[in-house]
Formats: sequence, structure tokens, C-alpha cells
Amino acid sequence: MGPLNRRRFLTTSALATGALALRPATAAARPAPPLEVASLGREFLWGVASSGFQSEGGAPDSNWSRYIAAGKTEDPYRDSVEFYSRYRSDIALAAELGVRVYRIGIEWARIQPRPDTWDENGLRFYDNVIEAIRAAGMRPMLTLDHWVYPGWQVDRGGWRRAGMVDDWLANARTVVDRYAAADPLWITFNEPAAYLMNEVRHGGIGPADLPAMQERMALAHDAVYDHIHRVQPGAMVSSNVAYIPAAEDAVNGAFVDRVGARLDYVGIDYYYGFSPHSVLTQFPDPGKLWTLSLQSEGIYYALDHYSRRFPGKPLYIVENGMPTENGRPRADGYTRADLLRDTVYWLQRAAADGMNVMGYNYWSLTDNYEWGSYTPRFGLYTVDVLGDPSLTRRPTDAVAAYAAITRHGGVPGNYRPTRMPAACSIVDGTSSCTDPVTVPR
Repeated sequence: MGPLNRRRFLTTSALATGALALRPATAAARPAPPLEVASLGREFLWGVASSGFQSEGGAPDSNWSRYIAAGKTEDPYRDSVEFYSRYRSDIALAAELGVRVYRIGIEWARIQPRPDTWDENGLRFYDNVIEAIRAAGMRPMLTLDHWVYPGWQVDRGGWRRAGMVDDWLANARTVVDRYAAADPLWITFNEPAAYLMNEVRHGGIGPADLPAMQERMALAHDAVYDHIHRVQPGAMVSSNVAYIPAAEDAVNGAFVDRVGARLDYVGIDYYYGFSPHSVLTQFPDPGKLWTLSLQSEGIYYALDHYSRRFPGKPLYIVENGMPTENGRPRADGYTRADLLRDTVYWLQRAAADGMNVMGYNYWSLTDNYEWGSYTPRFGLYTVDVLGDPSLTRRPTDAVAAYAAITRHGGVPGNYRPTRMPAACSIVDGTSSCTDPVTVPR
């Protein structure tokens, strides 16, 4: 098996701890399913998501470039999909989908290559990207830390040292001060629990450093949250969690509790769902993401989980998508377009049941470097990095499906999912077994 990337972390954690962390059933029965689902409305934020390192190419010295150089990944990085030189055409593809949000990461290693040096070329690159996003009628969502930090921070000890917080904040405040006027949505740390586990897996920290790194991330989140609100009144700030079926609170609960008072919205990344039947018929192999069970209704349970934990607080699906093996059809026959439509149906159901769902980002606009491998493909536009020197963006069937969804604010009112809900999903513990969602016939 290759390195424990974030998708593998998601599934491994769920399988390892799910049976021990099942949540008791809720007291109130779920509302009856409506015969028709309403549109999500004009204010709903449809978007696409990406990260800096995974897509930009020309990667500067960083913890991840060193992990790759040390042979800790399946594939070399090369230049990924070259977003650095193709950002205008990629942003145009997103605009054609009709989305309102484009998520990117601001790479610390690119803008501060040495402790005492801010690289104006790196900053101008992000100036141009954000200007292009806004000119195309979209709002930027900016991630301050998507698991990558400069090589000189590696030399200083990275997250092992308390001084990392001050250095991280110096960079983050520079980014916030420069881009707050663009009125972005903010993500401080991408998937903190997965960040922790990847740093252990690759040697950035040791297992004994986990509590200290988590607390340092929390301190940094709190401090930059306050700074953002000083320079951008009314800002919306979050740190998105990688939702772990059946074990969400066990894995992400401590960090969420620690920073919960400084989350303007709850950012959720949802990909996989499991049921006893799916596990027994094909035991999940976290090393082959394209074989994992996809349960579109699980996104409803994930939203319900955080709607109960933070009543009334806005909920945003920051990442969701489908992995395929090198772009080939999945063995289970599920298409990217059908999963997207099915998922959006459950977003509309969640909103109909009173959950404050504010937005949804598809991961990702194009295929990219999936933290060590180009084999898992998640893009609306597929890109064969290893086999196509032209890096042509080829549309999948989900491109037309997503454009139709954004035009109409969701799927048609009488839409029915192509895959019915599992008889017993463990996405949110026993409540999804004792009181499952249903679809009207």
C-alpha cells in the first residue's frame, strides 16, 4: 500500500474505530420525505475546490517536496496539472459551470521561500489568480494551510516546535492583509486530523507530538480568526473536517470542540459511506480509493450530525467527489454525473429538513496530484498527467450535470436518486440504521 493520504485516512479510521463509536439513535423521528424537493435558491454557493501544491506545479522546497524526494510516494510530482501557468483557462472552465466559489490554497512555501524573504513574484501570482476568479464572477475561498509548509520550516523542526505558531501566523497575517479586500471565504487548516496523521506517516512529527501539534494548530486558528475579523468585518472563517463515517466525534471531535467558538461556518468534506452489507460484500481497500463504497445519502447524515452539534450554524460541504482509477469507469457502474445528482438531491433534502446548508464545492475541477499518486482521479475535467504531455482537460459526464444543477439551484423537484439509501448506513452511527432516510416511491 502507498502512503496514507487523506482519503485513505478517512476510510482506515472509519473501519478501525467505527464499531466502537456508534452514536445512539436520536429521539425525534426524521421528517417524512417530500414528494418534491425545493431548489436551494439563488444565495446558495455552488463551487469547485482545489489546493495549491496538488495542482500548481513548479513546487518550491517544502515538507511535501522532501517527502517525494525521499521516495515516500508512489508517483513523482512532476509539475502536476500546471495550474501555475494555466490558471486563467481553468478558472474559465469553472465559470462555464456557473459556480459562485473557487477554492484555492495560498502556498506558504511559494510566498516565503526563506525565513527573511517574501517573494513578490509568488504573491503576484496569487494576486492574478484571485483577480481572475473575481473577474469571472466567482468568490475566492482561500485555504491558509493545505498540509504544506516551507523546507526551511522542516529544518527548524516544523510542528514539533512551539515557534512554528508564530512563524505560521506571520505568513497567515501577510496573506490575510493582502487579500481581505477580495472578500474571500477562509479555511485556516484543511482537514486537521488528516494533517496530523500524514505528518506522523511521513515523519514530519512523531506519534508523541500529536497532542502538541493539534494544540498549536488550534492556537494558530484562533489567532488568525481574530485577525481576519479585524481586517475583514463580516468574514466567514472555518477549518474543514474530513468526515469519518461512524467515528466523526472520536477523530475530529477534540479539535472541533477546541475551536468551535471561532467557526463562522462548519466546513465538511464528505466522500465515502459504509454499511454492514457493503463491507461484507467487498471489504474496503483504502489503497484503492475507486473501489470504496459511495453512499450519497451519507452527506445528509454528515450535515445532520453537525446541524445537531452546532444548531443554526451555517454548514458548507467544502469537498465532495468521486474517485476513479485513471479515469476509467468504476466497477460498480456508478457514474460521476449520477453520484453528483444523487448527492445534490440529499443536499436539498437536508435543507428541506431545516439544516442551514450554505454551500457545496465539488472536489475537484481537474484531476491533480492526490498526495503521492496520479491514479485516483477526482476531476470534473480529467487530466492524464503521466500519459498526456499536453495535459489536456477532458470533460467528464459530470460537467454538463453540474452546469444544469447550478442553473436550476439543484436537481428537479421530482428527481429520485439512482441509488436508493442503504438499509443501514454507519455514516452517523446507529441513528442511520434505526431511523434511516427514505425516498418516496
